[in-house]
Amino acid sequence: MMIIHAHLQVKPDQKQAFLNESKILIDASRQERGNVQYDLMKSVEKDGHFTMVEVWEDAQAIEAHNASKHFTAFSKKAAGFMSAPMELKVYSGEAVPM
Repeated sequence: MMIIHAHLQVKPDQKQAFLNESKILIDASRQERGNVQYDLMKSVEKDGHFTMVEVWEDAQAIEAHNASKHFTAFSKKAAGFMSAPMELKVYSGEAVPM
């Protein structure tokens, strides 16, 4: 599995526009082949800070996602929402049997 944490600092006056566009992105991304999880988390400690948590079956699923219409549309708008550059962390992992 591939896990992505995209840390996003959103401008206060762009929060609602960001949330509206994120909903479109999330709904479409969850329908993609290879998607395991796609969620937006809001920080309780830092105002305007969000983390997009993505889990994909493999790198090929991420490549297809990054080329998708909904992702490219969101990416074009994202710079206008952000007050700082996005911080991206990518992990490779496997589920731990419990």
